[in-house]
Amino acid sequence: MPCALCGDILATQVGRCPACGAWARRRDLRALGLAVIMLLGFNAFVALGSGISLSRMMPALDSATTESYDAAALGRAVSPYSDVLTTSVMMTVLTGLLYLPWLWLAYRQVPLRRYRRGWVIAAWLCPVVNLWMPPRLVYDAWANSGRCRPAERHGISVVITAWWVSVLSAACLMWIFPGTGTGTLAQGRFAVRLTIAATATEALAAVLCMMTVFRISRLQAGRSG
Repeated sequence: MPCALCGDILATQVGRCPACGAWARRRDLRALGLAVIMLLGFNAFVALGSGISLSRMMPALDSATTESYDAAALGRAVSPYSDVLTTSVMMTVLTGLLYLPWLWLAYRQVPLRRYRRGWVIAAWLCPVVNLWMPPRLVYDAWANSGRCRPAERHGISVVITAWWVSVLSAACLMWIFPGTGTGTLAQGRFAVRLTIAATATEALAAVLCMMTVFRISRLQAGRSG
């Protein structure tokens, strides 16, 4: 296996390149994968906690009437979650800055690839293409990192499809949320339900992404070792 920095040929059991001291690629992949999993876990924890907290408001809203509904009180209760969603977006961007190098390393070590490695970056930046190509790259990295039977490939496809649908759903719900109001009882119920849905889909997307990162890293580490 060549060194990622100087190109010197390394034995599979070597952790660092003896020529330049760089970590072997499989350890780079493991380290990045662990960092991505930790950030995704934090994102999932925050989103899930926010969703549970918001769900406690629903019984009171369901039993409220037009006369008893306090729009100002609900607005004050919901407004902090706008900051939580903004923080989640910032954490997602930070996670993505580590996820892309991890995916680059993982994809370059896949023996059979449908796309050039440059698409690992371009697929997330090109409009329209970024709606369907990223999950294909992740599927290639997972399914082709080991010997998978047809049933296993189907399971991989289901997990990745669920992950990507959750990602797109969370993005759409977070985009809609700032435009919601709490002026009427119906609007208040809609705003709370929308925020619960946004946090739930965000948590699900983070958990499923953790699964893909863990499985791909494990398969490639096992193959290298």
